[in-house]
Amino acid sequence: MKLLAAACLIAAAGTACGQTMASESFQSVFSPRDVALDTDPRTAFWQGAKPVYAEVDSQGTPVPGYRTEVRSRWTTENLYLLFVCPYEELNLKPSPDTVKETNELWNWDVAELFIGSNFQDIKRYKEFEVSPQGEWIDLDINLALPHHETGWTWNSGFEVAARIDHQARVWYAAMRIPFKSIDERAPVAGNVFRANLFRSQGPPGHKQAIAWKAPMTNTFHTPERFGKLELVKEK
Repeated sequence: MKLLAAACLIAAAGTACGQTMASESFQSVFSPRDVALDTDPRTAFWQGAKPVYAEVDSQGTPVPGYRTEVRSRWTTENLYLLFVCPYEELNLKPSPDTVKETNELWNWDVAELFIGSNFQDIKRYKEFEVSPQGEWIDLDINLALPHHETGWTWNSGFEVAARIDHQARVWYAAMRIPFKSIDERAPVAGNVFRANLFRSQGPPGHKQAIAWKAPMTNTFHTPERFGKLELVKEK
């Protein structure tokens, strides 16, 4: 934690710390209509949301080379997320399947959203993953089960898009998640979810965990450390 505090003091004007490390929530900004899923952060749709950053490892130490920008929008039907992921070396699954769900996708490079609407039972939440190649998996997580990964057979109906900019060494991924798969409530401004954002980056032996809210354990599945996602009408 001393390293984290030092990084915050050094950060120019405190911008990085004020928007990410010190913040317990990030905002998803309303859009009056659904749009085609795209991975260009320069579009008006994505520019309409303020970014947050996954930029620490599992113990809260900054990992500036992998600072991952995340933006979110919502409509009356869907929750959208965009990940902008700088990389050093990709760990990609051979022969990717972008049609069917890829079990154990977490063993490769992925961007992840963990999100739950139940504040009474924090061990129940949903997990969404997308790879640089557009592979995907969604899981219904129940940490009370001996093997919570069995939740991968659940199907949310979410959609993904991804692309790799090899020259810039950045990959991009977008998600569109139906609200009916994550919440019994109708989506309205003011609704709050428990959430965290993660990435797994690099091959075995050089694998880097990247988090928005550091789990402070050796697993991302630490709901006590989640932050919050709030639906808002404007940024």
